[in-house]
Amino acid sequence: MDHVEALLIGGRAGVGKTTVGWEVTAQLAAAGVAHAYIEGDMIGQVHPAPADDPDRVHITERTLAAIWDNYARLGCRRLVYPRTVSVLPEYGEMIQRALTGEVRLIRVLLTASDATAVDRLTRREQGSRLEAELQTTAQKAPMLEARASSGTIRVSTDDRSVIEIAKEVMAASGWLE
Repeated sequence: MDHVEALLIGGRAGVGKTTVGWEVTAQLAAAGVAHAYIEGDMIGQVHPAPADDPDRVHITERTLAAIWDNYARLGCRRLVYPRTVSVLPEYGEMIQRALTGEVRLIRVLLTASDATAVDRLTRREQGSRLEAELQTTAQKAPMLEARASSGTIRVSTDDRSVIEIAKEVMAASGWLE
């Protein structure tokens, strides 16, 4: 394979992006499929935000490019990339720039009801971030639904096991065929 494929797993807080992403990597590893995993929501976390980059888009792009360069040198051509906004057109463009060359993007938007997201966040957030996460997730869900790139595959996570969800996400990638 001379091109790169990136499986972008987007969705609101509490939908299960990280958990599903880790299960996807477990399924890929079990099948002997070479890949890399980069947690997109974490690689731009710097405080304070750079003055010329208040949304941390440029630092995220530079960090992704640097990490990917190391993985590409090892022969990686597939990336599993969970990030809240990864399914938006502008973030797809940023990811294509960071990975360089011919890049095929596979976009999956994980969805969950408000009740499911609130339940998961309440169990997950043990510190001072709970209220902020609850507010943000309520705002992000409709925005992601409305602005997701065309061709984005939607996968519901309500009342489903992580293994089942990851299998559906993997089917979207075609990497096990």
